[in-house]
Amino acid sequence: MDSWGGVPLILIGLLVLATLAVAVVLFVRLLRMGRVARSVDMPQQGRIAFWIGLIYSVSPVDLLPDPVYLDDIGVLVGAIAYLGHLARKHGLLGIRPIRSQVEDRPDRPPRELR
Repeated sequence: MDSWGGVPLILIGLLVLATLAVAVVLFVRLLRMGRVARSVDMPQQGRIAFWIGLIYSVSPVDLLPDPVYLDDIGVLVGAIAYLGHLARKHGLLGIRPIRSQVEDRPDRPPRELR
């Protein structure tokens, strides 16, 4: 019997575990973005993307069989990217505004007076 016979099965198992780990990390990241998604300033499309990503990743119905988490990873990456885009666009991530936006704000003194 060949001593290398179990190597492909081990490699496939490691690949499945690696994709599962990536899916879990992305799922946790999406859950952390839930606070941003529930913000009053988040558009409805962002909330929908959040819930679709969340529901799809825990749903037993998948486009691909469960040992292959590529569809879950794709949906999670898409939801996270879209939520991040909307959060940056609407200033929900705490990113500092560019200088021209700071100087044009009426509630702040001019730059030379600060």
